[in-house]
Amino acid sequence: MSHARQLRELLKSESPVLAPGCFDALSALLIEQAGFKVAYVSGGNIAFSKLGRPDIGLVSMAEVVDTIEYIRERVNLPLVVDADTGFGNALNVQRTVKLFERAGANAIQLEDQSMPKRCGHLKGKKVISQDEMVGKVKAAVDARQDQDTIILARTDAIAVEGFEAALERAHAYVEAGADMLFVEAPQSLQEMQTICEQFAGKVPLLANMVEGGATPIKSAFELGKLGFSLVIFPGALNRAYTFMAKDFLQSIKQDGATAAWAGRMYDVTGINALLGLDDIMSESAKYGTEDDPLADKKGFIVD
Repeated sequence: MSHARQLRELLKSESPVLAPGCFDALSALLIEQAGFKVAYVSGGNIAFSKLGRPDIGLVSMAEVVDTIEYIRERVNLPLVVDADTGFGNALNVQRTVKLFERAGANAIQLEDQSMPKRCGHLKGKKVISQDEMVGKVKAAVDARQDQDTIILARTDAIAVEGFEAALERAHAYVEAGADMLFVEAPQSLQEMQTICEQFAGKVPLLANMVEGGATPIKSAFELGKLGFSLVIFPGALNRAYTFMAKDFLQSIKQDGATAAWAGRMYDVTGINALLGLDDIMSESAKYGTEDDPLADKKGFIVD
């Protein structure tokens, strides 16, 4: 079964699918090893990790494609990928869909913000017209090569035009062919309930859990009862890394050593085990020669 078909089947489950956000092959591998069935490739995460910048529309399409390819080569999970605005007009959207799909994306998320976009929980967002976004959704649907690839339409209109306008847009995007909906940044439990009531039985719905954002934080169980099919935690892993890294670096600066963290970090043997060194060496031994350092564990140089 293809990854896209797997994702469609998972979205039919009674319980919502959980998808932590990843931004490189290592973070995706950790998500897979933790037992999650889906990973979310976040544009904001790529901005944080690759650029050291906030999510304000600085990431290019090519940088996202590269990231998808690295992740897809390493993990066997369905990938929901943030395509921001599609990086331009309807023709740009078509090229984005083709390249993302070829790289390994199984659901492609497009939003109705104007360029340059920004994080859905930041102030000062702007949106394109409803008609223009409808054209982008139609262009995306026409461009996909695999009919199981999910076109995920996101509207950011709540913060710009109000809740009712956002619902109107969401209905228009479904009529245009969107397979799934993401109404970004509802500001109350009542708004979340209304979204689910309006689209119950029509298309799967995505809930975005952002600590410190505009949307109330609810558990996956609560979100499933409301009617959401997919729950993403787009930047949580990255923020946890960053919080830990600051403490870790401060400890080294203070102590001049890593001893205080010995029980909270991998040594070189542990990280190589997590990354699958033994399997790589076994594979290498099938093709290597005696002077190949990968062919013999004793001869392997870790530094």
